[in-house]
Amino acid sequence: MTFALDHLPPSRRSVLQAGAAAAVVGSGGLFATIANSQPRKLTFAWSQAGFCLAPVPVALERGFFEKNGLDVELLNWAGSSDQMLEALATGKADLGVGLFHRWVKPLEAGFDVKVVGSVHGGCLRLVGAKAAGVTTDLASLKGKTIGVSDQNSPARQFYAIHLAKKGIDIEKDVDWRVYPADLLDVAVKKGEIQVIADGDPNVFLIEKRNPGVFTEIANSAKGEYAERLCCIVGARGELARNDKPRAAAVVRALAQASDYVSENPNEAARIYSKYAPKVPLEDLQKLLAELTYKHHPAGKALRNEVEAFATDFRNAGILKKSTDVVRFANHVSLDVLA
Repeated sequence: MTFALDHLPPSRRSVLQAGAAAAVVGSGGLFATIANSQPRKLTFAWSQAGFCLAPVPVALERGFFEKNGLDVELLNWAGSSDQMLEALATGKADLGVGLFHRWVKPLEAGFDVKVVGSVHGGCLRLVGAKAAGVTTDLASLKGKTIGVSDQNSPARQFYAIHLAKKGIDIEKDVDWRVYPADLLDVAVKKGEIQVIADGDPNVFLIEKRNPGVFTEIANSAKGEYAERLCCIVGARGELARNDKPRAAAVVRALAQASDYVSENPNEAARIYSKYAPKVPLEDLQKLLAELTYKHHPAGKALRNEVEAFATDFRNAGILKKSTDVVRFANHVSLDVLA
C-alpha cells in the first residue's frame, strides 16, 4: 500500500497535544478485571536477546498474561524484522514485539500487521571516541564514520533523524559502516570508525571494557525523545480487527509488566537474566533501572506517536517523501482497547 501526500500533516506539537491526556497506558484504572474463563491461547514472538524486552518474560513468570485470561507461548525470533512481520501477517505468530525504528519501513511496504501497544521508551545510544575529536555536539560528526550493526538497525534509523535535524546529509556528510555489534569497539581502535550507534547492553559493555575512551553524544532515554515510544507491540491484522479482546488482553498484560519492571528493576533483571547469561546481573539491574518503562502509550496516544515518528523518518529520507504520515499512522495503528 502506498501513502500519497494528500495534505500537509499537522505539526508534531499538535499531534502530541492531541493525545496528551492519554499519553501513557497505566495499569490502574484502565484495565478491566478479566472474568474467570478458559485462557485464550496465542503465540507471541519476541527476541530474547533484547534485554529491553524484559516485560515479556516478566509477564509470563509473574502471571500478568494469565491474569488477563491468556495462555501464551513465547516464540524466540532470531530472524530479521521483515521476517517477523511476515510471520505475523501470515499467522505463524499472533502478536510480537520489536523496535518501531526497525519496523517502520516494512510497515510502509504494506504488511498486514497493526501496531496495538508499546512496552517502553528509548534504549538507543550514540557514543564517540574522544581521541577522534567527537564531542556532545552532533555537528562534530560531520565527516565521521559511524559504526552500526546493520544498515536498517534501529540506532542507524533513529540517529539519522537527529543528524538530519542538524542539517547533516545522512548519505553524504557521514559514512555508515557495518560491523558485528560486539566488534564495534575493535573497529574504533583500528581507526575504521569514530562513532558507534547501537543499543544497550552492547554500548554499556563496550564502555565498560574501554573506560574513558568514549563520550555519550545522544541517548534516546533522555531529552526530546525521552517520553517517546521505542519497542512496540504488533498484531496480525486479522486478529487485531476481529478479536480485539484477545489483542487488548496482551496490551494490558504487557503494560502491567512494564510498570512492574519500572518499579522492580532488580527482580525483573533476575527474571530476564537466564536469557543473557554473559551479562552480569548487576549490569542488567542498572540498565533496566535507567529505561522508561512507565512510558507505554496505547490507543490515540500511540497513534499520535506513530505519526510523529513517521514525520521524523520522512523528513530524514527514511520513509518516502510522498508518504502521507497521517494516513500511514491511521492505517498501521489500531486502538484495541476502545
